[in-house]
Parts: sequence; C-alpha cells; structure tokens
Amino acid sequence: MSTPDTAPPRPTPAPATSDGSVYLRGNGRALDWATRLLALLPFAALAAILVVLFYEALPAIRFNGFGFLVNRVWSVGSTYGGVSKAGGVLHPFGAKYGAWPIIAGTLETALIAMVVGLPLALGAAVILVEKMPPQLASVAGLVLEVLAGVPSVVIGLWGLLTFGPWMARNIYPAVHAIPIPFLHNQPVGTGEGLLTAGLVLAAMIVPIVAATTRDLLRSVPVATKEGALALGMTDSEAFWSVQARWVRTGVVGAAVLGLGRALGETIAVALCTGSVLQIAQSIFSTTGTIASTVVSQLDSSQSDPTGLAVKSLAEAALVLFLITLLVNVVARMIVRRSARGAALPVGAGF
Repeated sequence: MSTPDTAPPRPTPAPATSDGSVYLRGNGRALDWATRLLALLPFAALAAILVVLFYEALPAIRFNGFGFLVNRVWSVGSTYGGVSKAGGVLHPFGAKYGAWPIIAGTLETALIAMVVGLPLALGAAVILVEKMPPQLASVAGLVLEVLAGVPSVVIGLWGLLTFGPWMARNIYPAVHAIPIPFLHNQPVGTGEGLLTAGLVLAAMIVPIVAATTRDLLRSVPVATKEGALALGMTDSEAFWSVQARWVRTGVVGAAVLGLGRALGETIAVALCTGSVLQIAQSIFSTTGTIASTVVSQLDSSQSDPTGLAVKSLAEAALVLFLITLLVNVVARMIVRRSARGAALPVGAGF
C-alpha cells in the first residue's frame, strides 16, 4: 500500500537571543537621544550667542539706558581727560552713545536692497524656469550660483571703485532731478552713500533668492501645471493659480534669507556707505549701519581705558541680533499663514 507523499518538515528558526534584542533596543535609544541632542544644537548656539552678547553689553546697557536706541550722538569722550562713574559704570568724560543713526541706516539699506533686489530675483527665477531654453537656463543658473559665492569684500570694492562712481556720473543726476525731498535736497556726491550701499546689497541678495526660487519652481509637479492648462488657463493664469501658490511659502523663506544677508552684511556696506555715524539726509548721503560701525569702530574703541566703547559696540551687535530675530519670527508667522490651504493649490484657484 502506497503512502502519500508528505512535505519535509520546515526547519524551526532559532529563537532570538535576549542579548541581541537588548542590543538593538539600546542602539535605538542611543540613536533617539543623539538625534534629540543634535536637534537642540542650533537652539543652544542661538541661546549662547544671545547670553554672551547680553553679558558683554550689560555695562553699556546700564550706562546708556533707553537713550541708546533714540540718541544720535556716538562719542567715546575724552580718553585723556580722566574717568568718571555713572550708574556703577566707569566711562571717560563726555562719553555718549546713541545708535539711532546706525539703526536707521541698517533698516534703510536693507529696505532699498529688498525693494530693488526681490523683484529682480523673482523675475530672474521665473524666466530661467519658464522662458529660457534648458541649455541656456543651466548656464545662467551656474552664473547665479557663482555670484552667490563671491566674497563680500570683492563686491564691496566693486561698488566703491566702479559701480558707485559710474552711477554718480550717469544715473544719480537723473534721480536727483525728481522733485522728492529725500532725493532732491542733497547733491549726488561721488557715489558713496545710502543708495549705492542698498543697490550693492541688492546685487548680493539677487543670486541667493533667485537660485532658491528657481529650485522651488522646478519642484512643482509638471502634471499639476499641465492640468491647469488643459482646463483652459493661459500660461500666466496657470502660473499664478498653480505654481505661485505652490511655492509661496518657500519664496517667503528665500526673501527672509536675503533680508538677513542685507541686515548683517558688513564689509561691503562699510566700503559703500562711508561708515559715518550720522543719519542720511538724502538717499545719496553717507551713513552707516550697525554691522559696518562695529567693524569700523572696533579698533579705535580699544583706546578707551574703561572698556565702555567696546561694550557699546556689543550692545549695538545685540540690537542687530534682536532685529534679525524679530524679522525671522515675523517671517515665520507669514509662512504659517500663507501655508494654509497650500496643499491643493489648484483647487483653491478654481
């Protein structure tokens, strides 16, 4: 009598050892804690910078008070006429620090840079993605990336020696003829001043914002745009209803990146503004910013035997840090607001 064929028994897998499972769980916990610590590093660095700046600027804060933000006179006083004490802080006779001119200069140059540079950067990104042939767009994109990496001192020297004088000879006289007080009440000068610094900053932020926006536009799914065109939209309608809404949060982030560069730029602005501690009387006048003042005044501030001049520069740097932090917080709020309903940009356009 034949017996039915039976399948051979499957080998029983060896049970996992407790040592192996404990090893895996231990590695998982270590990786979890390592990633948490790495995520906290940027916050820790930010907090450390803020604490160190505040500690270094504390004597100047006690001496200058709130007037530091609104006063217009920046003077280290007489370093040979003796030392006095006020608010528990030693200082030379006649020392007085007011940062309003350099705060205003920082905001004015950044505003000019954003007003001029942001539209140029966005327009360049759209042309690169939508209008240029692929080969030419790749070459232009490479040029943008190279320009974004040019050292600021090189751009500053170009603005001081070439761009500023050329603008003063050929462009600024026509601008000066416009009957607007801030444009008309001062001579154009030799090209060193507020407008030149703002335009140089615009040239510095255009490659950054344009390259970032270009990459964002390339990330928009082709099928989404083609669907909008298939429904009867023109190219411009499809761009504003689909692509612009798809990348708007990223564009805000790119604009904030450019604004941060404009607020904190040092060498280029120091070369192009004139680095004087005064409020610009016109758009052509020389002025200064917080960053340029720190770099231009640091050496001479070492002559203050009380150290208050250096502490006041630290206070100015703290103000710049807080301005930049406030700008980023506001931008974050704008990004969150603009991101609402952005998951389906086509539906919102219909």
